[in-house]
Parts: sequence; structure tokens; C-alpha cells
Amino acid sequence: MENTKKLTGKDLINVGIYTAMTLVIFFVVGLLTALPVVYPFLFIIWPIVCGIPMMLYYTKIQKFGMLTITGIIGGIFFYLIGYGWIGLLGWVLGGILSDVVLKIGGYQKFKVTVLSYACFCLGIMGCPANLWFAGEAYWENIHTSMGDQYANTLQSLMPSWMLYVGLALLFVGGFLGALLGHKMLKKHFERAGIV
Repeated sequence: MENTKKLTGKDLINVGIYTAMTLVIFFVVGLLTALPVVYPFLFIIWPIVCGIPMMLYYTKIQKFGMLTITGIIGGIFFYLIGYGWIGLLGWVLGGILSDVVLKIGGYQKFKVTVLSYACFCLGIMGCPANLWFAGEAYWENIHTSMGDQYANTLQSLMPSWMLYVGLALLFVGGFLGALLGHKMLKKHFERAGIV
């Protein structure tokens, strides 16, 4: 069989399956934001929980563009449910960055896979970034839809410096999620030749 660098139908099917699986898990875990005290912990919970399906996905990735497409799909999904251009931009940049890291690393090294996934997780910041970048209209919407107590609690838990802490936690969570996913899926990694 001829090895091509272009994405095939099988590659796109894998993109669709694993992107959908990851987004569903991400969204379900994200429902915990109904409790504002949980919000800061999601920076570490999201990447760890999503690490299992993403590590299975990584066993299928051998070509540039698959993670970028995942980032684009995730960005469009979160754009459509109200996270705006900031959510879209975060997910797309995370997808591109993780694809670049994986390509530079040659796709077959586990350390590169871990670093790639940690970079992908940075794109998750596109969702909560609205808290700091979308302005007063965003907070007014939170006050209206969730109530003053919820909004005030969230504002106290998510000061501007949490943006930097959140990025660090997402990156660390990406490492932890990759290690957990790898441990649970070791046979798949061995079969795919990722050591």
C-alpha cells in the first residue's frame, strides 16, 4: 500500500470519531461549571479525563492535519454554543500547535505524544478565556442567566491571574492525562509502534 502524506477517508473517519468522543466527554465534564466553586479545578480535570480518548486517537495519527481538524471542529462547536471567536481561536491554535509538535517529533515517540497532547490542552483555554477577554457584556449575561450570587462567586474565583495559572494547569493536566491514557491503552500504543 502506498504511503501518502495526504489525509485519507479513513483518517477523516478517525478524526470524526475521536473528536466527537472527546468533545462529548469535555462537554459533560464542563457541565460541572453549574457549580462555580468547581470552575478552577476544571483546568486540571478536563485534560486528565479527555486524555484517555485522546491517547487512543494518537495511536491512529500518522499525518499532519488531524489534530488541526480536531481543533477546528472543537472551536466551531464552542463558537456555536456561545463561546464566540475566543473559544474558536483557542481550540484552533491548540490543534495547530499540537500537530506541529507531533510532526516535528516524527509521530513515533511517546514523549512527543505527551508534549503534543499537553499543547493541545492549552487550546482548551479558549472556553474560559471569555471570563477575562469578552468584557462586561459577557459578565452581564452571566449575571442575567445564572444570577448574581453565581456571577459574584465566579468572579472571586477567577481573577485575571487565573488565566496564567489555568494555562499552567492545562499543560500539566495534559501531561497527566497523556500518562493515564497511555497506561490504560498500553497495548494499543505497542501495536501502533509508539514507544
